[in-house]
Amino acid sequence: MTTAMIVLTGCGSHKSRPHSTPETEPIAVTALTNTVPALADATSAMKTVVHVSRSGIDDTATHVTTSVFVPKGAAPQGGFPLIALGHQTTGLTPDCAPSTSPDLLGLAPTIEALLKAGYVVTVPDYQGLGKQSVDNDADHYYPYLDSTTAAYNMIDAAYVTRRAVPQASKSWIAMGINEGGQAAWAANELADNYDYDMNLVGSVSIAPISDVTQLADVAQNGTLTDAQKVVLARFVTALHNAYPDNINLDDFRRGAAQQRWSQLSGCQPTPSALQIAAQIPSADLKPATPDALSTLRGYLQKTNLPQGPAQNPMLVSYNGLEPYSPGSWTETALKRACKMGNTVTIEQVPDPRPDSALTLSWIADRFKGAPAPNNCEGRFK
Repeated sequence: MTTAMIVLTGCGSHKSRPHSTPETEPIAVTALTNTVPALADATSAMKTVVHVSRSGIDDTATHVTTSVFVPKGAAPQGGFPLIALGHQTTGLTPDCAPSTSPDLLGLAPTIEALLKAGYVVTVPDYQGLGKQSVDNDADHYYPYLDSTTAAYNMIDAAYVTRRAVPQASKSWIAMGINEGGQAAWAANELADNYDYDMNLVGSVSIAPISDVTQLADVAQNGTLTDAQKVVLARFVTALHNAYPDNINLDDFRRGAAQQRWSQLSGCQPTPSALQIAAQIPSADLKPATPDALSTLRGYLQKTNLPQGPAQNPMLVSYNGLEPYSPGSWTETALKRACKMGNTVTIEQVPDPRPDSALTLSWIADRFKGAPAPNNCEGRFK
């Protein structure tokens, strides 16, 4: 069977069969102590939870670490609403995880704002990131930008957090930034296929990576931005980890890209991956052959959004200048989502933030059961 045939059989849709949550209880729960003081001051309890999740690549069980934060005060009737917060794009190595960072990769202000608003917050490390307390976890790699895997990680994090935090409610929202925005969007498409006792009321995607199929075009044309060079290198590396017999890294790298490849995948702050990318000509990342380009297109289509209808309201907030996924790519995804009949609150604002007054108000209304604004009608023809 050729690589192209392997790719195309998996393209264009998430796994659609019902997915049973594999564990009803956390595997391990430990205190979380290495955080910035503002988080410790805003929470009544912090912990890390190791739990089982599911790979979107081959549907095997994996182990994920999730950081959990409980607000102060008495829980309301029915429990504290829960928010699963997906982190932004990061490197591929295990240390590139929120749970290993005192400010959770810069998410601390958002977590603090959500805690003060009265929400339990759970932040999953995506599969392959973070410290694991479970041995012999086969194929424990980070499937970068695989929307199905990240969505599974978020859904399972919400599910297991309720088991670890008795005062948490069944109602939850999937929320994220950048790659986390992709994960939250995909979770909204997949959650109804889960056999789990939870109630997703909406998703929030801030500057999401969504329609990624055009990454193949800019790679082929030699017009990758520095941020897109990093995304492409990480994506191809993750594909090689998932499909080592099908993906030849040297089909997608040469010259300076080949020499500095590992630095593009890491999360070292100095020099940053973006600084490394600035020194690599875009031509060094051009697919080497038509077959390599076709293979890349196929795998991008597999993780592209939307894959199907979202069953609950969506908030998508972006400014149109995102370095990873330009506004035109986001709008292509939104147009398809609207045609699928989704209820989408679309906000194009100069400074899209997960802790903005607009975002927090939208979240509060979903937990109250208020109808969500739908900007699809009249925006896209």
